This record gives sequence, structure tokens and C-alpha cells, in this order.
Amino acid sequence: MTIKRALISVSDKTNLVPFVKELTELGVEVISTGGTKKLLQENGVNVIGISEVTGFPEIMDGRLKTLHPNIHGGLLAVRDNEEHMSQINEHGISPIDLVVVNLYPFKETVSKEDVAYEDAIENIDIGGPGMLRAASKNHQDVTVIVDPADYSPVLNQIKEGGVSLQKKRELAAKVFRHTAAYDALIAEYLTNFVGEKDPEQYTVTFEKKQSLRYGENPHQEATFYQSALPASGSIASAEQLHGKELSYNNIKDADAAVQIIREFTEPAAVAVKHMNPCGVGTGKTIAEAFNRAFAADETSIFGGIIALNREVDKATAEVLHKIFLEIIIAPSFSAEALEVLTSKKNLRLLTLDVSASIKKEKQLTSVQGGLLIQDLDMDGFDDAKISIPTKREPNEQEWKDLKLAWKVVKHVKSNAIVLAKDNMTVGVGAGQMNRVGSAKIAIEQAGEKAKGSALGSDAFFPMPDTVEEAAKAGVTAIIQPGGSVRDEDSIKKADEYGIAMVFTGIRHFKH
Repeated sequence: MTIKRALISVSDKTNLVPFVKELTELGVEVISTGGTKKLLQENGVNVIGISEVTGFPEIMDGRLKTLHPNIHGGLLAVRDNEEHMSQINEHGISPIDLVVVNLYPFKETVSKEDVAYEDAIENIDIGGPGMLRAASKNHQDVTVIVDPADYSPVLNQIKEGGVSLQKKRELAAKVFRHTAAYDALIAEYLTNFVGEKDPEQYTVTFEKKQSLRYGENPHQEATFYQSALPASGSIASAEQLHGKELSYNNIKDADAAVQIIREFTEPAAVAVKHMNPCGVGTGKTIAEAFNRAFAADETSIFGGIIALNREVDKATAEVLHKIFLEIIIAPSFSAEALEVLTSKKNLRLLTLDVSASIKKEKQLTSVQGGLLIQDLDMDGFDDAKISIPTKREPNEQEWKDLKLAWKVVKHVKSNAIVLAKDNMTVGVGAGQMNRVGSAKIAIEQAGEKAKGSALGSDAFFPMPDTVEEAAKAGVTAIIQPGGSVRDEDSIKKADEYGIAMVFTGIRHFKH
């Protein structure tokens, strides 16, 4: 079908002028509105104003201009329906064969800090979605473009004799994805604005960031989508400076590392394997912090992900260079550090402001056929209701070790036990079916380092057996939520061995 008439009204004017010029050279008549019309006329394109078609002026600051039978009749009339065509002819309506529309910048508006509610509302497009939906519904007769990336492919098909039905269907599908995402952002903004915590329908939208070679395993297809409004400190906002493309597992592990490193304000280093920390260290310098994280588990760090909360300097880079790593994440890399690390062509280097404040957002977890939604677990030591049920209180060093263990155990798969000593983890027990099993793994990993260490548990002790194992290994302090009906058994066992125990009142299950 030959395209004779086009309606063009866009917010994003990328590559618009050369595209429309080619259309007019092919004999296409162009209708346009507002700023789009002005731009085209300034560039020598003959344009018919929307008011010439509707016989009605643009009013209400542009809120009302395209909602008119002369527009929507031209879009919705089915060309091989005699009654439709008779009706539009009777009312003097001309068919519109091509619609090029994109919408008011709602996302860009609400992305601004302290955006005024009134500004957000004014950037809700009404006429644009109406035209897009009408044209897409009638896509067998109307070609619709919402993305400037489609200008060239459509133009090429027009030149070759007409836009194919397959291409029209693809473009219509893209339109409905676009308008659905647009409405989802509006719904999310207004839902948050009115404080609705548990809406009857949950609509969110994500944008494709990259295709992935495969998922968790080579036989699984995968794609990485990011939030339409990604948090500045999220892994989706990281900038990759060097190395291979990130894989599905890389992204999940990197996200886990970022979540942990955010717990620390002092120089800190985190090593992650399979979503669990295998070593965490702090120090006066980032090099000292990494050396401790490395010493925590020199075996598991092989092929791991490293996150640091200070710039990587040359000294730290030289140590990192000696180890086989998949990813290093840091706020920045010095020029000397980059020179050292980029000599490994596959090593992925990412920059991310890990100190960026993260708003309290929702955590989405898919299950087959559904979605689980909860608040992010952002409670830390300062949110805890600290109590000391044992006869002995922790000394100064034990408090430091307890706090480190508590920060880390929050991010270990349940059941979780972490041993910490002298500003580093020395043992991590993750993902076991019973708590004492996790304790035994952490203690075995720590070896002699368990003596004098502090133990953190993500949940309470249902039995005193974990305290018993800790005591045998030489653990001197324990931090746990408390709240078991058998707390007293664990308290008595701790007192028996002279262990200081701290209750926090906060559980950190991580499934």
C-alpha cells in the first residue's frame, strides 16, 4: 500500500528532519503539530498544521490538538471495509497512512531530583498514546513508528514498494510495548506519590541493557534488563572500562558484591563466589583491606568477583593482577592501576559509586507463574535493638569483630554463619539445611584463626549445639537475633564457656 499521508509529532527529534525530507521527496504529505511543525518548517519542509486538518485550534497549552475525528477517523478506517471508507468520505476525512509519534518526556521529568508534582502531571501525554494505539490497532493499513531507529528500515521498504505486513506488525508490537512501559512509569509514580503500599495490580517496566550469551548454563537464553529509573549505585548503572561482556552469572555475583560493599564506610574489600562472600576485609588503606579479604580464603577467590569502596591504586592493582579474577568493581582506577590491570584482556573492570545512597525500594523475585515482592533488607547494626543476655560483655576488639560478622552474615545464603577476627572474615558457612552444619563449615574453614574470633548468625539458635561447636573452636563472642523459645539454653551454654553473646532483634534470612 502506498503511503500518501503522514502524521508526525515527536518529542525526541533525533534524525527527524532528514527522514521527513526523504518522505516528502517521495510525495508524502506531512501533517504536524507544535514544536515538530516548527522544526520541520524551519528546515524547509512543507507541513500541514494539525488545525488545518481538524478545523479546530490547539488549545489548553497543547493538551488538546489531535483528539479529533478527522485524525482518529483517518487512522482507524479499515481500507477494505466499504462502510468505513464510505463513512470517512461522507465526513470529509482523509486516511492517514503513516504515524510517527513519540511521547512527552515523562521518564526524564520524574528522573529529576525534587521534581514538582505539577511538572510530572503536565508531562503525561494523552494525544500521543491515543494516536499510537489507534494506528497500531489498524496496523494492516497504517505504518506506525515510535523509535527513530526505525526511520531507515521503514524508508527503505517504502522505496522498495511499500512496508510489509510483517514489518507493520513488528512496529505495532513495539508501540504497545512502548505505551505499556510509559503507562507503567506513570502508574508507579502516582502509586508512590499517594503512598499505596500494596496495590491490587503491580506494574513496572524494564529496559533492555544487553543480550547475554546465555543464562546460568549454556542451554539457557538470557537478557539483562535494567529498571527504567535505575538507582545510581546499582550494578545496572556501572560503567565497564575493560574486558569481556558480562555474563548472567557475572551480573548476579557483581550485584551481590555491591550489596555487601555498601555496608562499609571504611576502606573495605569483598570477594564473592556464587552469590556468597568468600572473603571480606577492612583496613586503613584499600590495599590493606584487599590483602585481608584475600587472606580470608585464598582458594575460593579464584575466578571470583572483587568489589572495593576506594579507588584502586597501583599497589592494589599489582596484587589483584596476580590472581585470576572475573570482575573488579571500584569507584575508580588510577591511570597506573589501569595500565597494570588492562594487560589482562578478559578481566572485566567496572566503575560504580558504591557509596551512593540507595532509596528504600522493592525487591522483585520471580517464581514460576508469579512474582514475590518485598522491601530490600536495609536494616543494619544501627537499626538493631542490642541486648546482652550473657554474664560477660564483649570487649572492644570483640565488638569490632561482631559488627563485621553481622554486616557480612546478612548477605550470606541461609542458614548462614560468619566468623570474623582482626578486621576480616575467617570463615563463612552458607546455605546449609541446619545451622550447626553452617557453623561447622565456617569453623573448619577458619582453622586456627577461629580462636578468638566472633561468630555472626543470620537467625537465632533453636538449640545450643552451635554455641557448643563455637566454644570448642575458641570463638569468644557471638552475635545473633535471639528470639528462640530455647534462647535460655544457648545463653547458659555461652556462660558456661565464658562467651559474650549479643542479641540484635533483627533476622537476616537470605533465600
